Amino acid sequence: MNSVQRSFSGLILVIGSILWPLIVPFAYLELLNFNKQHKKTIDMLIKKSNSNICDR
Repeated sequence: MNSVQRSFSGLILVIGSILWPLIVPFAYLELLNFNKQHKKTIDMLIKKSNSNICDR
């Protein structure tokens, strides 16, 4: 890499490190919302998976 590419890579790394603590909570809230919306389907799949494991 040349010096411009290295500087750009360093800048992206710094920006990513700064934004990481802000993005993770929002991603977790989105995951909780998804789980709440699809709880019945998720529970059904877990139950089916557990019954398949017990059948073996």
